[in-house]
Order: sequence, then C-alpha cells, then structure tokens
Amino acid sequence: MLDTSARLLRLLSLLQSRPEWTGPELAERLEVTVRTLRRDIARLRELGYPVQATVGVAGRYRLGAGSTLPPLLLDDDEAVAIVLSLRTATSHTATGIAETSLRALAKLERLLPVRLRRRTAALREATIALTSRAPTANPEVLTVLAEACQAHHLLTFGYLARGGEASSRRVEPHRLVHTGRRWYLVARDQDRDDWRTFRVDRIDDPRTTGIRFVPRDPPDAAAYVADAVTAAPYRHRARILVQAPAATVAERISPGTGIIEAADLDSCLLTLGGDSLPEIAMHLALLGHDFVVHEPAELAEELGRLADRLGRAHRASTR
Repeated sequence: MLDTSARLLRLLSLLQSRPEWTGPELAERLEVTVRTLRRDIARLRELGYPVQATVGVAGRYRLGAGSTLPPLLLDDDEAVAIVLSLRTATSHTATGIAETSLRALAKLERLLPVRLRRRTAALREATIALTSRAPTANPEVLTVLAEACQAHHLLTFGYLARGGEASSRRVEPHRLVHTGRRWYLVARDQDRDDWRTFRVDRIDDPRTTGIRFVPRDPPDAAAYVADAVTAAPYRHRARILVQAPAATVAERISPGTGIIEAADLDSCLLTLGGDSLPEIAMHLALLGHDFVVHEPAELAEELGRLADRLGRAHRASTR
C-alpha cells in the first residue's frame, strides 16, 4: 500500500483523469477502504483542492474548478506519451506548430523526475521527424473551425477548389478530421444543401456568424473524409477482397490511399480510387497478397492484360 503522501498524489491524479469517480472505484484503485478514501478526500480539501461529492450509496467524486490550478500529475506512461506527441508534432501538418511544440517539450522536461528525464531525452535524441512537404494548416484557422464545430455556429470563408476555382462558402461545420498529412473540415454547405469536405489549407479567412444551427443527419466524419480522399475524387472506384487480415493490409495502405474493412479474421475489403485502371492494377499487384476484384469488371480485364505482359517478360527473361 502507498504511504499517505504518495496516495494523496495518486488520488489527485485519478481525479484529474476523468470527470467523475464512484467511491468504491477510487478505493479499489488506491487499494484502501472507502473510509480511508473519505479521509484522503478531506485532506485534499484542507489543502485547497475543490473535491465535490454527491451523497448516497452511489456517491460520486469530481474535481471542481477552483481559484488556483492544481498541479498536473502524470504517471510514467502519460509523461512519455506527451513527450512523443510533442516530438512528432514537428511533422509540420500545422504552420509554426513545430517551434511551439519544442518550447512546450523543453518546459515539460524540466519538470520531470530524473528517471523520466533520461527516458524522454533518449526518445528525443534518437527520434528524427521526416517532415512532409504537403501544404500546412494555420493553427488560428484550425482554432476558429474547431470552436465553430463545438458551438454549432454558422461559418463563412473563402475556398480554393482542387481545380483552382475560388468561391465563398457558408457552411454548418461538423468535425475536423486529420489524416496524418492534411486537415479536413466536414460541413454541410448551405448553398449546395449537401455535406462536403474542405481542405483546411485551402480555407481563407474563416469567420463565425454567431448564428447557431441545429445539426441535421451528420455523417461519420472519419468515414466520410476517408471516402472523399480515397475514391470519390477519381475516375475509377475499385472494391477488392484481399486474402490477408485488415491489420496486415493496413501496413501497406495508408488512410489517404484506401479504406480497409475487415471481412473476417483472414481477409478484408479494400476500397480505393484512381484515374487509371492500369495504375490500380499495378498497385494491387504490389500488395503481395492474393485478392479478388469485386468491381469494376474492367479492372479484372486490366489485370489479365497485366498478367499477359508480365508473363511475356518472364518468359523472355528466362530463355
């Protein structure tokens, strides 16, 4: 069992980790009786922490808002996770975020105990971020979009389409989606009366109107963006049953390239798009797994032509 001081720190850390806890849950985590838990809660209150409680058999505890900010308490894994997140933020998917992340990382490392400082220093020194050359999003734009999504406020902004056409948009924002390379806003376009995805790096001067709206049948934002960036923009859309587990195929197919759905433990459905059937056929040939084309039929014919071409090359090369 932890001593009293260590137990109080652990209790404070647990209260910070989620909105509410029942007394038995906290007592079990701390390996103490409910009576001891009540005494520890009383000690935290004496130290100025506003621990709120509801009475009764199903009584619950929560850490309320106070006049002072309680210390941020992290266990070892949480501290390492934050360091890794800040370190990998230097991938530059948001403009200027790398420098800010490094400043935050330096401040955090000064607060860590020696044992954790050694671990995080090893991670920092051994890790190199391979930065992307893709257009980056402005953090101020991301903040405006996120606040509008949360408050259900109508947004207006200028938008530069894929073909270079500029337009003004008035939308009902739903969610921001990050694919690892780019940020997208999922929103209902009022003028087109339909759901759309907008690349955040192409959004200019977003402004909230202050007018609230009621969300109408919002889609699954992640699935909607996945479909929009992997298949919808292309001339051809292909669905393939791959004879390999979904996790295995995911190692070769990025979220921005195709949608992977598990069919069973040993196979998965892959949906992807392309402007050229020969290009899709070659991409599938490089997967390294057996597969069956569900659609389109023209892709199966293209695979036959590719197989004939490769067969001729094999025979000619081995004579």
